[in-house]
This record gives sequence, structure tokens and C-alpha cells, in this order.
Amino acid sequence: MLRLTEIRLPIDHDETTLRQAILDRLGIDGSHLLQMTVYRRNYDARKKSAIMFSYTVDVTTDCDDVLLARFDEHPHVKIAPDMAYRFVAKAPDTPFKRPIVVGFGPCGIFAALILAQSGFKPIVIERGKKVRERTQDTFGFWRNRELNPESNVQFGEGGAGTFSDGKLHTQIRDPKHYGRKVLEEFVKAGAPEEILYIGKPHIGTFKLVRMVERMREEIINLGGEFRFESRVDDLLVENNHVKGIFLNNGEILRSDHILIAPGHSARDTFEMLYQRGVHMEAKPFSVGFRIEHPQSLIDSCRLGTNAGNPLLGAADYKLVHHCKNGRTVYSFCMCPGGTVVAAASEPGLLVTNGMSQYSRSERNANAAIVVDVNPSDFGSADPLAGITFQRELEHKAFILGGSNYNAPCQQVGDFLKGTPSKALGSVIPSYSPGVTPCNLESALPSFAIEALREAIPAFEKNIPGFSMADAVLTGTETRTSSPVRIIRDRKTFESISIKGLYPAGEGAGYAGGILSSAVDGIEAAQAIALSIASASSNSPHHKSKS
Repeated sequence: MLRLTEIRLPIDHDETTLRQAILDRLGIDGSHLLQMTVYRRNYDARKKSAIMFSYTVDVTTDCDDVLLARFDEHPHVKIAPDMAYRFVAKAPDTPFKRPIVVGFGPCGIFAALILAQSGFKPIVIERGKKVRERTQDTFGFWRNRELNPESNVQFGEGGAGTFSDGKLHTQIRDPKHYGRKVLEEFVKAGAPEEILYIGKPHIGTFKLVRMVERMREEIINLGGEFRFESRVDDLLVENNHVKGIFLNNGEILRSDHILIAPGHSARDTFEMLYQRGVHMEAKPFSVGFRIEHPQSLIDSCRLGTNAGNPLLGAADYKLVHHCKNGRTVYSFCMCPGGTVVAAASEPGLLVTNGMSQYSRSERNANAAIVVDVNPSDFGSADPLAGITFQRELEHKAFILGGSNYNAPCQQVGDFLKGTPSKALGSVIPSYSPGVTPCNLESALPSFAIEALREAIPAFEKNIPGFSMADAVLTGTETRTSSPVRIIRDRKTFESISIKGLYPAGEGAGYAGGILSSAVDGIEAAQAIALSIASASSNSPHHKSKS
């Protein structure tokens, strides 16, 4: 099979045109082309009046060897890579302790799925509720201000990514194509097939809910077991090796292999692990506000006269500005046609996030506009100092909003002038349960406010109208990534301080987003599978049997 890249076609092309472009690239007629599959389709909107699609296509011909020799040095004709997933180990026939997966977000889902598909029958522990019950609790908070600390945007089946745009693209290196395994499993669970080839695939919350349920069902059908509303309160450790977990109901589950994928907001879990002696360190993250514009403005700026074309969908953006004070401001988790959502997981604290449905059809575009912060900003060398830093900002936001889970907000024009907002204009904030216009200057450290006031006008160069006076800033975005990294061995994926404990995913500090977290879950699960298989093959029982 051959892979052809950089096949560029106008926006109004059809499949026949694509086929002919492939034949022209290879210099063959249609009788030689046996199969063609689109691997990736992106669009290039740098010239708005002539937007082009760019294809990467895998093809099979009856003369692949001849063509490879002809195009030996061609940069855009290569052998297509083998992307098939191969299991690294299967569960042994001899007895073994079942592995435990703590947390059922993207990392935990794929860790449990790989272990189940390999025959290891994992036990999954999730502190929150099943995804549909969790959805009811989350929407209840948005409507009625009733926060359930164990069932919300952050905690529950599906993880924080369930209430997001469902973005499925990443910049991680993926030489073994595990990301392809993730996408194929999502399609198998009900995701649109287009996620296999469009350049920036996304799913949206409502589709994710059913997909998560189907993946749970597969794990159960393969022998896996689930414990919902079960929080891990401590580890059972003997001779620096984990031997089990203590649950909040007093139950002890024993295992020699525990994958912990807690998500970036499991602060009590980080504190427990630190007290237990698990080595971790504070890590950088970013803080800022959500900014909302009319989606029509973004579409017009990015797509010109092609705005509204269903092949292109709602336009997005990615912005970066390096400030005079040494800070970097960038857009994060941009949600076209989406809403700003309440993402608190602790009483008396306020956090924002962004979410879109698959249709991306809401009136506003929103994104986090955030400033980098480092451990040196946290005021302490304690590995958990970043958590304290986050909590302080979230408490300020709660107070500014009125101490009732209203979010503090300010018009961009007022923010840039340093004057409080007393009313709102043409851009209607999407945040539920409500907003309180105010002055956001006290919501973040002074260096962050200074950086944002410099960056927002600078972004005008990319998106005219970005600093429009009526655009709305909503506070505060603090959970762009985990505030800690649980240190693990690069080869074994085990904690460097406690053997048999496998920290993984975004909360452990090794991923950011759905796809990268899922890939990290696959790799950690493989490490567990290999460890169990190796221990079994070396056991006296196995040797006597063989």
C-alpha cells in the first residue's frame, strides 16, 4: 500500500476529482488502482478566497513495487505505515491477581479496554457516578447551583473530557500509531467515521455519553468489573510495593498492579498519594479567562466568503503571544459554536471550562485565553503548592461572582481600560447558572493581568475584532492541566517510589486532552500486561506446568 500526501484540491471538488488527482500523481490509468482510502483531510484557509483541501490518501495498485521504484526519492509518495494494533501480551493461563484501574476518564477507559481485550479482566474504580447519572448531576448544578463534589464536570464516568468539545487531535509523537487504535475504538463505539480522517476531529458531549457506555459494556463482556461511587482513600503498601487499595466504604481490594489515572482535579487523591510517599513534583500550567465572541465573527475572519460552508464547519483559531514581561499568553481549548460551563468540583470555588456539541451550532465561540505559571509563582517548594495556588484563584472568582456560583465577567473593552463592567452588550455570555459583571483585575496575579492586556489587542493581527469592546471575559480558568507530575520510570511506567503503581494520564502529568490521555492509558496498560505475563512465566506454578 502506498501513502500519497499533499494532494491539494479546491473546496468544491468531488470524489471523481480526488481519484483523478491520485492517478495523475502516480501516472497510471484507473485500471491499475485497486483501492483508495482517505487517511487525513485538512483545509488550508490562508487564502480565504481560494480555500483548498489537502489530502493524505492510502492506495493499493496492481503495480505498487514498480511505483515505489519510480518514486524512490519523492517526498509525497511513500510506503503506507502499518497502523494495525498488536497486543503486547495476553493473560496467562496460570492464576494472577487482577489489575486495578483507578479512574475512568480517557486514560482509564483505554487502559481498562486494552487489559480487558488482552484477557486480564481489570477491576475499574471510579469515584463518580455512571455517565448518565453524572450528566444529570452536572446539568443540575448548571441550572440549580447544586454542586455534588463527587459527580460533576470533573468526576465521574468519562472524565472531564465528557463535558468538552470532544477534540481528538494531539501533537504528541505517536510512532506506534496508538492514536489510530483510539479513533477506531471510538468509531466502533458509535463515533462518526469522519473522525478517522478529518484533520481536527471532535465528537461533542451527547455523542460521548453513549460511546462511553458502550465501551464500559465491552469491558464488562470481556470479564472486567466496575465499582462506581468508590473513592480510593489510601494505598496498601508493603516493602515499597503496592498490594492493594482502601476504598471509602472500608473495603480493601488487593492487587500487585494498580494503574492510577485520577484526572487533573483529584486534589484529595494527590494529597493522599503524597502522604503515602509517592514521589511527585509541582509542574507548570496556565491560568486565565474564557473569552466569547460571536461565532459569525470568527467564521468571517477565518473563512471569508466561505463562512458557513458545511464542509468547513464552524471556524476555530489558535493564538500565541510572547509578552514583554516574559510571560506567554495563548488560546486553549477553543470551542467553536459552544458554551462556557461551570466546572467546579469543590464547594465555594469557581472554575470555568468550554464545551461544544457535535453540531457546534451555538451563537458564541469561546476559548480560554491563558498565561503560563510556573512552580516559582506558587510561593512554596511544596509539590502540592500548585493546588493551593489554584484554590486561591478559584475562591477569588467565587467571591467576585457573588458567592452563589455566578461567574465574574467583564467586557473586553472595560478590561483593557481597567474599568468595571456594570452591564453587558451585544455578546451574551453563555455561562450557566449566571454571570456577575465586575472588574476582573483582582481575579489573577498582576503579571497575568498585564500579559492579557498586552496579548488581547495583539491577537487583532490574526483575528480583526478579537478585542471588540463587547466581547466577554468570564473568570476563571485554572485547570488547563494538572498542577503535579507523579514521577514514573520511563520504561516500566511504574512510580519511582512504589513498585506496582502506574501513574498515567493527564492528572498524573503525562497527557493533555482526550487523545493523548487515551494513548498514555494504552502504554501504561501494556506495561502492566507485560509485567503480569512475565511474572507468571517465571512463577514456580508455570514452570511445573510447562
